[in-house]
Order: sequence, then C-alpha cells, then structure tokens
Amino acid sequence: MSAYLITNVSVVGGAPTDLLIRDGVVAETGTGLAAPDATVVDGTGLVALPGLVDLHTHLREPGREDAETVESGSRAAALGGYTAVCAMANTSPVADTAGVVEQVWRLGREAGLVDVQPIGAVTVGLAGERLAELGAMADSAARVRIFSDDGHCVADPRLMRRALEYVKAFDGIIAQHAEEPRLTEGAQMHEGEVSTRLGLTGWPAVAEEAIIARDVLLAEHVGSRLHICHVSTAGSVEVLRQAKARGVRVTAEVTPHHLLLTDEKAATYDPVYKVNPPLRTTTDIAALRAALAEGVIDIIATDHAPHAVEDKECEWAYARPGMLGLETALSIALDVLGPQWDLIAERMSRAPARIAGLADHGHAPAPGAPANLTLVDPAARRTIEPAELASRSRNTPYARMTLPGRIVATFLRGEPTVLDGKAVK
Repeated sequence: MSAYLITNVSVVGGAPTDLLIRDGVVAETGTGLAAPDATVVDGTGLVALPGLVDLHTHLREPGREDAETVESGSRAAALGGYTAVCAMANTSPVADTAGVVEQVWRLGREAGLVDVQPIGAVTVGLAGERLAELGAMADSAARVRIFSDDGHCVADPRLMRRALEYVKAFDGIIAQHAEEPRLTEGAQMHEGEVSTRLGLTGWPAVAEEAIIARDVLLAEHVGSRLHICHVSTAGSVEVLRQAKARGVRVTAEVTPHHLLLTDEKAATYDPVYKVNPPLRTTTDIAALRAALAEGVIDIIATDHAPHAVEDKECEWAYARPGMLGLETALSIALDVLGPQWDLIAERMSRAPARIAGLADHGHAPAPGAPANLTLVDPAARRTIEPAELASRSRNTPYARMTLPGRIVATFLRGEPTVLDGKAVK
C-alpha cells in the first residue's frame, strides 16, 4: 500500500503535527517526521478530522440510476469529506431482501470511494403492512443493522412494536421517518403563517411530534434502539429531551438544510426547496441548533436526496421532495456552528459511526487508528455551482451561495479518494 506523510496539520483543531499513513493506518504522529518513501501532503493551515459518516443517504441504485448511482453518490460523498455512508432502502426494487442489500453493498465495494453500508426496509415494499426479511438482511454479507422505511412512516403501532422487538435480538436499530400520514395528506409545506399566506396545504409540526412521542414510548417498553430521522421541530426536540432523560435508547439526527433554511423559501415556489419533512421556522431552527450543541440531537445527517430533472423542474405540487447534501454538509456545519472542530467531529463522524456500528470509522487520527480521515481548509470559501457537483442530479438549495470551508483531501483506509479538492478516480 502507499504511504503518505501529512505535514503541519491541525488534528481536530489542535496544535500542528505530522501524520504518517502507512498500510491503511496512522502509523506515527509527531513533529518533524520523515519518511523517504511517502508522498508528502502539505497540511499547513488545514484541519484533519476523522472521515465523516452519513447515516442518511439516498443513492437511488437500483432503479433510478438517472438520478444517482452508488458510484456517483460515493464520489459526491468523498468530495464532501465522507468515508462511509448508509444507503437508504427506498430503491426500486426496495432493499427489503438480502439479495438487494447485498447488491448495494457490492456496488459500494466496487466503487471503492467510501464504505457503503445498506439500510434495510422495515416493511415489504415500504408498504407498512408486514415486516421485511430483517433477519435475513442482518445475516447477509451486508450485515445490515439499521432498518428504515424512510419516506414512509411505519404508522401502525403494532407493526412498529414488532419491528423493535425483532431487531433487539441482534442490537439492531429502527430508524423512523416520523410523520403521521393522516395529518399530512395533501401537505405541500410547513403549516404556519407562510403556508396560510401562500394558500398551500400545511404539514403540521404535531404530525412529526406525535409519532416520535409514540415511538419513544414503544422503544422504552421494548428496551430496543430507536433512531429518529431528520428531526425538524422544536416540539420534537422537547420530546427527545424528555425521553433521553428517562434513559430511552433513542438517537436523533438533523439535516443541514433544517439547520439553515426556513419555510420562507417556499414563497419562491422553487421546487428545490420542497423537502420532507418541510423547512420549518426560525424558532424551530434555533431549537434544533441548541439541541445539536447540547447532544439531544446526536448527529448531522445529510438526507442526500438526488432527483432527475423532470422530478424537480416542474410545478411545486408535482415536484418530488428532497435536496442534495453530501458535497455541502460540512460547509453548512461550519456556517452554522463555526469552527467548533471537536463538536463537528462528534456530530458528523464519531457519533454516527457509533450508532451505525462502523468500527473502522469515527477515530481521531492517532497511531494505530484506521486512516479514514479528511483534510479541511477552514479559511477557504467556495461558491456552489450545480454543474460542478459530482452527483448526477442538480437539486441543490445552495446554488450560487458562497459557503465556508473546502475539502482538500479524503483518505479511505490510507488511500486518497480526494486530493487537492479533486476526486482521485
């Protein structure tokens, strides 16, 4: 394997040091290191973070390769500083069998840009009627440990209880898309002042909060692990805070767009801002940011949701919900949190790796640790040009915005997937 010597780099915001990477691990750290056989990477002014881990990525393959493939999504992830992503199950066919999750897992290994860990569906066909092959997916080569019908709520409480009971046997996780469907029928955006002004059917906050409240009670009763996808309301934060105080085994994520963008964006009628759950209010954003800092919300997850042109460049009512996120997530985190490097490392690498059980990820660059890391230039600012993104889709809400931070390099098991800001392959 190749050897790399990263010089004068700040590890998670600390004092500058050198990192020698050899045989897939960090072999040595210190100042003034020398390795004649190593390729030197100048880390002056850069920050080294453990490789980012995304718990919520839509790669669309199999079935919608026009929007994204495992390879194109993996490249976008690497350029965003990620070394591992968890691929959601709403593909076509749905990832509800051992065969489909193994297909996604193998495609990730063939691409070799990030570790792709499939998430299995909770119910057959995401239909919410009967449990999918949870045990078979867990025993497959993909070793699935997280199951989600994301995009669809597991609305039946008896079925949700059965799922939580089933995965408890192997310490699995049910990741819930919290949306009471009877409260969101026909919804187009957040229910509030802006939806009233625009005359669009609203998606009330209580539709999310009611499911979270129900599910933390179920998880508490069963003693199983629950993860809440894309938390978006202040009320949800309070439900989670109370559940965690009681010791419920619940974790939660927030997306970059729910930390930055508000429902006022819907006034443009630009479908790029249509997302599920919808963009909320400034009050919700403040609560989400505080909860992220406090740890009530455990992680930032992108909910990277690429869509083909015809699914986004149409009337608002007919547009598919979702936004790109992998290539901009760290910049949004820097914009929202500032250079709190340890907090960013915890929320975007260490905690998601722990939740997903990805033992080789989330480690600070230290001797003996797997060399999965990313180098960031915090002083750089970049303007987001959709045509320059690696994703096959262009539905970014940050088009032509200037954001802080630039990924200079990403290493997966000691081999660069990104160097000088460009994908290596």
